Amino acid sequence: MTISHPITIPTSFGDVPLSADDRGTGRAVVILHGGAGPASVAGFADLLAKATGTRVIVPTHPGFGGTARPDALATIRGLAEVYAGMLDSLDLRDATVIGNSMGGWIAAELALRHPARLGRIAIVDGVGIEVDGHPVAGSLAPAQLAEYSWYDPSKAPSLDPAALPPAAREIFAGNRATLALYGGTMTDPTLRERLAAVDVPALVLWGEADRIADADYGRAFAAAIPGARFELLPRTGHVPQMETPGVLLDALRSFVGDDQ
Repeated sequence: MTISHPITIPTSFGDVPLSADDRGTGRAVVILHGGAGPASVAGFADLLAKATGTRVIVPTHPGFGGTARPDALATIRGLAEVYAGMLDSLDLRDATVIGNSMGGWIAAELALRHPARLGRIAIVDGVGIEVDGHPVAGSLAPAQLAEYSWYDPSKAPSLDPAALPPAAREIFAGNRATLALYGGTMTDPTLRERLAAVDVPALVLWGEADRIADADYGRAFAAAIPGARFELLPRTGHVPQMETPGVLLDALRSFVGDDQ
């Protein structure tokens, strides 16, 4: 059963309204979505909770999915502060945070804040660092997103805004605008060096066919985090939670399990 509830998170720049879906019981796992929005991780959250006996929480980044975004919240570091506050507000303990794409960037910044309730992070096809010769493909037209994000683009959901109902088209446009606001060029030139201060266990998972940020970019991400383990996911692109959820589940199962 999935429960949706609003939370108000106090931050240094004011109170931030946050919407989160919660399912399952057991050890806490937080999944941070990327630019595709919370719907892109909802199905995998259900799968993960059922398969691992965990409590899986999926917040919606303010501004995505038609939600409100305070004007003062406009950066990835600001989102990391929000999620540090969420861990406290929900009284989570030893939480695993999994982030896909922009969500992986947020997870990295969250780890750098050293919140006491954070146990470990998993970065799944994340963005945020700069790697010479391996740029992040940002500002793609909707028609290019499936080609760059999926190993098999023919299996991707339609990303043609003109084919969407008016309400869904408005949310799609709002998600893209919010992604651009938070992420900019999808890189922070200071992040790669700062990752040396991450002091929680980290797993970096990457789709072998990712063209948003390629596999060598992923290897560089893992190499920047002390002790991080890197694993390449076969026949998978930028959104494994959608394209190959079983493969992603297998890669995460022991990381989120009770043996940690």
